[in-house]
Amino acid sequence: MKKITLFLGLFSLLFTAFSQNQSSPTERQLIEKTIETYFDGWATGDTTKLGEKETILEGLKRPWSIAFLTENEVLISEKEGDLVRFDLMKKEKFKIQGYPTDLEDSLGGFGDNTGKFEVLIDPDFKTNKFVYLSYAAKSAKGRTTKIIRAKLENDALKDIKTLFVADPFSSERYHYGGGMTFGADGKLFFTIGERLFNEKDEPATPIAQNIEDKRGKIYRINSDGTIPNDNPDFGKNAPAGLYAMGIRAAQGLTVEPNTKKIWFSEHGTQQGDEINILNPKANYGWPMKTTGKYRFAEFAPKPIEGNVYTDPVWSWMHTVAPTGLVFYTGFDFPLWKNDLLVGGLSRGSLWRLKIEGEKVVSSEELLVNDRVRIRKVALSPSGRLFILTDEVNGKLIRIKNVPVMK
Repeated sequence: MKKITLFLGLFSLLFTAFSQNQSSPTERQLIEKTIETYFDGWATGDTTKLGEKETILEGLKRPWSIAFLTENEVLISEKEGDLVRFDLMKKEKFKIQGYPTDLEDSLGGFGDNTGKFEVLIDPDFKTNKFVYLSYAAKSAKGRTTKIIRAKLENDALKDIKTLFVADPFSSERYHYGGGMTFGADGKLFFTIGERLFNEKDEPATPIAQNIEDKRGKIYRINSDGTIPNDNPDFGKNAPAGLYAMGIRAAQGLTVEPNTKKIWFSEHGTQQGDEINILNPKANYGWPMKTTGKYRFAEFAPKPIEGNVYTDPVWSWMHTVAPTGLVFYTGFDFPLWKNDLLVGGLSRGSLWRLKIEGEKVVSSEELLVNDRVRIRKVALSPSGRLFILTDEVNGKLIRIKNVPVMK
């Protein structure tokens, strides 16, 4: 209240001064803009106008994922580099040894999604030291998405166990998926992309709609790779662990803190980017339905009898390329509580979606004056907000709230 009273007093003095001297409109506009910015941030919570971006680490090779071992120690997976451990306080970085040798590195060309993807720690990491990794694996037949578990000991991966291989291997270097999260039920969820770049290459039964094809799906498994007894039943020919289908290129998965439901981002083609809520046995429609346009304009899939498709809870009217996302539970931005924060590759911005129940009621684009490709939005255990930038010189950046007055 003292801050508001002080500002009102300041405004009164300024108004009196300006009424006596009308020769400085530029100065007046600047001061009024400062007052307007303060009250706008105070009233609406749009405190990014008053905050700052602090670069914690740079020199990362297109970082894809981050996992907090502690408040000040993280694992970062570089798509075109290494898996590293970084101490945020000491500013020390260490390479994790023992990454699988069947890793397929990225060519570094446009649209090449190959490389390392998610790094995720076990909910009981302090006891079992398990980490989970997704990456593009290679064989004589091509490449595909692979999910593994390993023990992290002395900055090395040990006792590696393969949990899932999204065969068939193929020559395409696109849309691997690779997003992972643990649900509130302790099960491991992960996404597998359909791997095609253009709809003209779809078979008669599209990949994501083919119940026998592992691609274009979301899976739920136990942390040791076995299948939960309460998984949905898709039939005897369905791949083990199948939880939902009709996916094109989903990457981000996150748990809503109140309902414990999983929300995920989905890449469209020309527009068609989506936010969805994950439900068992749901079919999210690709490529039978899209909120955007097809790359191959003549593509017209034949209807599949009996299919029911789940609509997204949100889609953009332009291309965003949404990636890693998180529900905000921190303290720096109090009016953002439980809002969904989503990073974007295409337009290089940060989105804040206001959620009511299972609906998005408003959206706000942040950091519009400093655009950069954002691969991941993440919170530390205490709720500090970070982003990973998808660049050759990738950065770990903290988004801080710095009030104008204290």
